[in-house]
Amino acid sequence: MLLAIDVGNTNTVFGIHDDNTWVNQWRSATDPTKTADDHAAWLWRLADMHGADLSQINGCVISTVVPQAVFNFRNLARRYLHVEPMFIGDPDLKTGMEIRISRPEQVGADRIVSALGAHKQYSGNLIVIDSGTATTFDVVAEDGAFEGGIISPGVNLSVKALHDAAAQLPRIAIQRPAHVIGHDTISAMQSGVFWGYIDLIDGLVNRIKKEYGKPMSVVATGGVAALFEGASETIDHYDQDLLIRGLLEIYRLNK
Repeated sequence: MLLAIDVGNTNTVFGIHDDNTWVNQWRSATDPTKTADDHAAWLWRLADMHGADLSQINGCVISTVVPQAVFNFRNLARRYLHVEPMFIGDPDLKTGMEIRISRPEQVGADRIVSALGAHKQYSGNLIVIDSGTATTFDVVAEDGAFEGGIISPGVNLSVKALHDAAAQLPRIAIQRPAHVIGHDTISAMQSGVFWGYIDLIDGLVNRIKKEYGKPMSVVATGGVAALFEGASETIDHYDQDLLIRGLLEIYRLNK
């Protein structure tokens, strides 16, 4: 069995694949100070709750955008799973994806893995939207090459910025408001955040499509993407498994 780990700035996702399907997925808050022992204690408790036998794991692949977390996750794989983990971004690791931009080394591991996961599942030219701490819009050509994209602030950062910078504005939950025009402070903020973010998505997608000049499908993933299902006019598919699917493909390619 394979343990795939995606370490994002906000959340970390653990997925177990049994060579046929994903049998377990768990999510925790990313904390670079957690040791290998901390991760193991948390992971083994969840595995026991769900009847998963972690002793059967014989492979581990990890994607992280948090450099401080590498040491502890490497130790987790070595000490508790007794495997040498594959890290996305290691010089000897093949991704099977051509990076057609001027500085390929600057592309984050999560963007490459999501792009690969989308290409394996959907045909044609793609725009892959990943909504996390940052929101990325990545262009994947029909032949599977990564051709660049856009990085913008995530919706949670927008909420935090409003609260931190304006003394009288409260911290709000992100949800779809009943009306566009708010009739109190909270509903006005929710409308601005929610519909402002939807228009950010739809506006940038339309600009990308116009510049690219070819038909494109739009795939959305990430922790908050599901909040916008049914509101965006440009998103064709919502798929929370892009990253772990991409990790599985890279593991198989390098195994």
